[in-house]
Amino acid sequence: MTDWLVPDWPAPAQVRAVFTTRAGGVSAVPYDALNLGDHVGDALADVQANRNRLATAIAAQPVFLQQVHGRGVAHLTGPTPQTLVADASLTTQPGLACTAMVADCLPVLFTDTRGTVVAAAHAGWRGLLGTDGQGVLESIFKEIKALAQVEPAQEATEVIAWLGPCIGPTAFEVGPEVPAAFIAQDPAAAAMFVRHGPDKWLAHLPGLARLRLRALGVQGIYGNDGSLDWCTVSNPSRFFSYRRSGVCGRMAACIWLHD
Repeated sequence: MTDWLVPDWPAPAQVRAVFTTRAGGVSAVPYDALNLGDHVGDALADVQANRNRLATAIAAQPVFLQQVHGRGVAHLTGPTPQTLVADASLTTQPGLACTAMVADCLPVLFTDTRGTVVAAAHAGWRGLLGTDGQGVLESIFKEIKALAQVEPAQEATEVIAWLGPCIGPTAFEVGPEVPAAFIAQDPAAAAMFVRHGPDKWLAHLPGLARLRLRALGVQGIYGNDGSLDWCTVSNPSRFFSYRRSGVCGRMAACIWLHD
């Protein structure tokens, strides 16, 4: 689909990735048109038709998760008859697309520079924060290292990440408990919050993710820089946004190994 985003990053040739937009589907208002979420009230037949269109377009099988804003990781080895409960997935199997569904949360795609493993994570602020400094990005990075057999001294050059569209730093209003929780884990996170009235703050979600990734040693971070073009709330004709619309569809970030 011409409107979909293809990551601009130095991934190996066998690694393919895409981020869907609202374009190209069959769902009716307010899910128009390419809603990929089967849990938002849309007609299930339309959701399945949209998912089939995605699978055909990428010539791979997207594996959708039941996302719970946690840090669980699913290892994909083949098609599964049941929906896996997790907020990240990874695979070394060609033709299986790790898939993160979003409508404001941040999708993060990963690969190693040899193209042996691919992964996708769904990172809202709760999943990003996690507990004791261990959120969904830390969880998936640990699993990627194990599968890719990354040597500690090579972590910075061998794992790369792409951040997709999400709610932007001019739209993501949060309460004081959110900056307090992040700053307690990392004082540098204070730069990712701007006061926005009494007991309200604006949060820079992709900026927080970049802090986490750099702390893990990932230097190759591409995609969402927090500008308006990446903001799901600010681009209603292109992106779904739960914060903007309430009832809406879901987009997907997919990454797979091409055989």
